[in-house]
Amino acid sequence: MLKFALNDRLVDDDAPPGLPALDYLRETAQLRGVKHACREGDCGSCVVLLGRRVGISFDYRVVTSCLLPTAALHGHHVVTVEGLNRRALGPIQAAFVEEGASQCGFCTPGFIVSLTGHLLESKLWAEDEAIEAIAGNICRCTGYASIRRALSSVIDHLQQTVDPAEERIPALVREGFLPDYFLRVNDLFEGLEIRPPDGPPAASQVIVAGGTDLYVQKPSELPTADLWALPVETDTPIWRDGEHVYLAGTATAEDIKRSKILSESVPGIERSMRLMGSLPIRQRATIAGNIVNASPIGDMTIVFLSLDAELGLAKGDQRRLLPLHRFFLGYKELDLEAREIVEWVRFKAPAEDDLFNFEKVSKRTYLDIASVNTALRLKMVDGRIHSASLSAGGVAPIPALLPATSESLSGREPDAATARHAATQARKEITPISDVRGSAEYKRLLLGQLVLAHFYALFGVEASQVEEESA
Repeated sequence: MLKFALNDRLVDDDAPPGLPALDYLRETAQLRGVKHACREGDCGSCVVLLGRRVGISFDYRVVTSCLLPTAALHGHHVVTVEGLNRRALGPIQAAFVEEGASQCGFCTPGFIVSLTGHLLESKLWAEDEAIEAIAGNICRCTGYASIRRALSSVIDHLQQTVDPAEERIPALVREGFLPDYFLRVNDLFEGLEIRPPDGPPAASQVIVAGGTDLYVQKPSELPTADLWALPVETDTPIWRDGEHVYLAGTATAEDIKRSKILSESVPGIERSMRLMGSLPIRQRATIAGNIVNASPIGDMTIVFLSLDAELGLAKGDQRRLLPLHRFFLGYKELDLEAREIVEWVRFKAPAEDDLFNFEKVSKRTYLDIASVNTALRLKMVDGRIHSASLSAGGVAPIPALLPATSESLSGREPDAATARHAATQARKEITPISDVRGSAEYKRLLLGQLVLAHFYALFGVEASQVEEESA
């Protein structure tokens, strides 16, 4: 039985667990402010706030309801645009009207919800952060200038009226950004026992965590599937134990981006996650899902390949450890038994002077699937490369670790000659194919240029310093 709070009321329903939340909200709950558009999490028209109970309060995240199984609503507070617009327009809605930021109006609810979610989560009132928060929302009418003006006026208002250190929900209620029922949401759950589904999953059930890719791949199968939803939100998705850093299989891209443990262990990883997708996708896309999807260009997979990560695989009471680079047997073929899941991912925390960089080229700089992506980890000793680990995506049937190129860098100085050598060796080691994202020759050239970009980012080696070696 499904139990959750929907805006200002409690829902007790037996909706199919695999039904996309978008369909439940529009058709069953008749909340048509949640728009049906791309069905791929790419436009932001269907976003909602998903609130997780933390003590007596709620932690809210903006998520795309088109890729969210209804089962994931269980025990949460779900807020649609109707739940923000009660008796009068709130300050965000009023700013959109005053600045002409809504024309056809189809995308406007998504912008309102995304910006409200940012106000609930942000630590500072900063315009650049607010812009990033709505980067996953597409508008086909306004040209965005009026939307930016509306956003700017909202941030200006908050800078003058609300101290970011204040308790956030009461402050936003006071200023009219949230209806006052937000102060009483916990009362809706009074006396209710909300428990997650009993595990482990049955042999017939489909296991889904974030669902950000699975719902795109199987849009007609999952809504009627007997689905077992892994809870994504945890209090400790990332932790350190001795020399290893661990990530729960359900750790999301946003968990990775925000993790202090990871930012200290792998400088630059926060930037890597910004390139992966919009905030609503990062809030649900999990590390295990990205790996098990086995896409040859999975961004998180490429990052953790370069870190020589290992997988903790679980099946009932059975456990086994497997290096990530041995997990991929062929295109979409995995060393994964039936009903076995990725329980955690771990890697040895790099030393203080180790280096890391991630590069990616796609049709759009942000929020897009890569044509080619690559990550490089270097262990430095006395100014020389002691060991290297170079990974690349989009250049083989599987996410590729390039051992020959990596080994060839050992003992070399990080100069233009080494950058040139690495680029040449990497191009020789890969086996790309021509597809819609580019020809094989283009991908070889692109990987070489991205390897040079690694050396520029890490050592300031300019492209003009590097003359290509003959193949």
